[in-house]
Amino acid sequence: MKRNNEVKKITKLRNKEVKTIIITLLAIFGLAQGMTAGNPKIVAHRGYWKTEGSAQNSIRSLVKADSIGVYGSEFDVWITADDKLIVNHDGHIGDLIIENSTAAQITACKLENGENVPTLEQYLDAAKKLKTRLVFALTSHKNKLQETKAVDMLLKMIKDKKLDKRVDYITFSLPAFVRLIQKAPNGTPVYYLNGELSPDEILEMGGTGVDYHISVFRDKHPEWLKRCHQLGLKANVWTVNEQKDLQWCIDQGFDFITTNEPVLLEQMLKK
Repeated sequence: MKRNNEVKKITKLRNKEVKTIIITLLAIFGLAQGMTAGNPKIVAHRGYWKTEGSAQNSIRSLVKADSIGVYGSEFDVWITADDKLIVNHDGHIGDLIIENSTAAQITACKLENGENVPTLEQYLDAAKKLKTRLVFALTSHKNKLQETKAVDMLLKMIKDKKLDKRVDYITFSLPAFVRLIQKAPNGTPVYYLNGELSPDEILEMGGTGVDYHISVFRDKHPEWLKRCHQLGLKANVWTVNEQKDLQWCIDQGFDFITTNEPVLLEQMLKK
């Protein structure tokens, strides 16, 4: 009788252990499925500007990106000759070279929707009222001393505006990438845009992940996306606009897709 009770206890314990193992395996399997099947997050390239009253890198494009509920709105930043940060993609506006011009000269220029070119401070003040994440692209400057100053100034401004936890940093400049990693608060996402560094190199430098053009992943290094995920890095792909290319990126399992067609991508993901 005593022996039978011991056998029952052992059997019950083993059944419990087996059940625990099965639950654990199912949880791991579910996590793996979620990692491979999860939808990518949408980043609106230069904001959502393909809509009435909007323009690339305008405050309106930021507001519009927020209104459609995308993960983030990407924008580009330069420093002027008089040490002011402004939002614009190209290094010039008409005949004015931003690095060699004053903020007053640059911000007097008009965007396609009639807005003046915004300062970074104006842009961030508008962002404080919104929810979308700020994907902050620091452009490569010819004057590297000014570029370094721009990194330090933008980090201070982001901190002063209490937006630290809503910012991802991306840059084509390797010196700026290194400085952002060193100076940004711990846990701040910092991605590299210039597609020549491997995921292993990015990890060694302390970056969050890669943010490369679709051609880098599809044509030059198709193994890099998988390698990113093996290393625990994130991968963004840009600038993807055609439906067939968007579908390819969805199928590959990118973490983020940067696009000029955020509404189209939203519709595709809902299907």
